[in-house]
Amino acid sequence: MKFTAEIQIMPHEELLDPQGKTVTKNLPNIGINSIENVRIGKHIELTVEADDEESAKAIVDTACKKLLANTIMEKYEFKLLEIA
Repeated sequence: MKFTAEIQIMPHEELLDPQGKTVTKNLPNIGINSIENVRIGKHIELTVEADDEESAKAIVDTACKKLLANTIMEKYEFKLLEIA
């Protein structure tokens, strides 16, 4: 079975997000005054082949923990969609 994993990685709320802070600070410079507290993260999509959904979840979780996310500074969540 093949699955598409959609992974969202964001900095922990209690940590400073310098990219988000810079964007927040500069939005008024382009005439956008109604946005505040921007947080910037990563969106990753990948295809995984596994025997079943539970195995696919385990594979994606391992990839996130060991390579895709820095779990000291970032949190992640993902959803799987079976490819027909």
